[in-house]
Amino acid sequence: MRGRTWWRMGVVAAGLACGVVPAMAQKSADTLRVTWRDSIPNVDFYYNSLRNGYIIQIHAQDGLVYRDPDTFQIKPLLATSWKPVDDTTIDFELRQGVTFHNGDKFSADDVVYTVNGLLNDKDLSVPSNYLFLAGAEKLDDYHVRLKLKRVFPAALQYIAMVLPIYPKAYREKVGHDGFSKAPIGTGPYKITKVDGVTEIDLERNEAYFADSPKAKPAIRFIKIHEVADAATEMAELLGGRADWIWDFSPDQFDAVAAIPTLTALRAETMRVAYLQLDAAGRTGAGNPLTKEKVRQAIAYALDRATMAKQLMQGNSRPLDAPCFPTQFGCDQAAAVHYGYDPAKAKQLLAEAGYPNGFDTELVTYLLPQWNGALQGYLQAVGIRAHINQLQVSAVIQQVQAGKTPLNAGSWGSYSINDVSAFFPYFFTGSVNDYTRDPAVEKLVADGGSVTDPDQRRKAYSEAIKLITEQAAFVPLFTYVKTYGFSRQLNFKGFPDELPRFYLSSWK
Repeated sequence: MRGRTWWRMGVVAAGLACGVVPAMAQKSADTLRVTWRDSIPNVDFYYNSLRNGYIIQIHAQDGLVYRDPDTFQIKPLLATSWKPVDDTTIDFELRQGVTFHNGDKFSADDVVYTVNGLLNDKDLSVPSNYLFLAGAEKLDDYHVRLKLKRVFPAALQYIAMVLPIYPKAYREKVGHDGFSKAPIGTGPYKITKVDGVTEIDLERNEAYFADSPKAKPAIRFIKIHEVADAATEMAELLGGRADWIWDFSPDQFDAVAAIPTLTALRAETMRVAYLQLDAAGRTGAGNPLTKEKVRQAIAYALDRATMAKQLMQGNSRPLDAPCFPTQFGCDQAAAVHYGYDPAKAKQLLAEAGYPNGFDTELVTYLLPQWNGALQGYLQAVGIRAHINQLQVSAVIQQVQAGKTPLNAGSWGSYSINDVSAFFPYFFTGSVNDYTRDPAVEKLVADGGSVTDPDQRRKAYSEAIKLITEQAAFVPLFTYVKTYGFSRQLNFKGFPDELPRFYLSSWK
């Protein structure tokens, strides 16, 4: 993501000016060539929190149930049916005749191995996704009982979205490191190559079961090329070396759309861009951001509506609450509204003891022009934010180590349409929490531990009110994903921000 907008735009302009026409897609070779940024440090889903890793998982591995990307309805996948035994127990009947990519038969042993293994694993990338699980019990080869630690209304969504099933015999044989180099699953694609941080190859699973809601893929091969920056990614599309890219700068959208052999697509997603402030003083007790008025000043200093309209573009919208509007419990009305008011921001800074502002660091992986806008708004009220631009994985490491006075990023909630997938990541005292407020933590826990929807809404609304009053986490705007791809490709973008190549085909 390094570089400036004018330079990235120059890549597009130069391609057009020189009469460069992108080569035809590799339809003849039945190979979809994908290029994206931010290499996946570990293709084992449970040990990376990158969206790209999530995409690999849904193609190569299956879970017990499937959430339809259009309707959000939960459908059978590796389980053919399920029924609640009580408020914290669910029994699943498993699909018979399914095999892993190496030919091993899928059974209850694999489910029990996966679930119980997660409970004892201290190295999970996002442990908050599995806090609701108490364990799994084998009833027979094709029946499993799942126990929950507490009442958890969103359990089936989590089971659908973040619980792919491991192959017990294979993983025990190759170990954690071996599995990350040659992972297998029961999914519609097999991973055939993992080349460090540059290439991942997939091939259609010819033995995939016919009545899966994912369906057997139409395209046989997928070759994923991982690159370091947006300029290289765009160059690959324009040079005919890629058939599909995404998340390129919105400023380039019209230029890509004008190329006869390409399609440009926009689609709003559940992802939210945010600015996180060190209210807890993890970077030092003397940090000015530990003062509430300073944090509120920053919230007033940002013209989030203009950022959504001019930087994100499409149908992006600014948000007041730290969650996506469709998520259960995301009460936007409960949030404190911080309109764009630089004068108010300067007043609050003076009241906090910083009439001349202060210096700080902004650690971020957002697009440079977005970071420049944040820096400019803060500079206008006297806050001199020095930008430390890194790739996603490096920012995550800095955040979790407690080294970021300000950090800007985005969160897609693993596409789970419930705030229990947003709040626990940021507001439960974890390594990602820069608020560290016991009252907020309790409300978040309360909202996720009762079945009554009104009680859940009440707890989450109170949490939103506290979080936004403190301004320790400032939501910026919703994401609108940009996609650029060959006109020979049938591709659809979904609100859950998961491109499903197993649903794509050649025209």
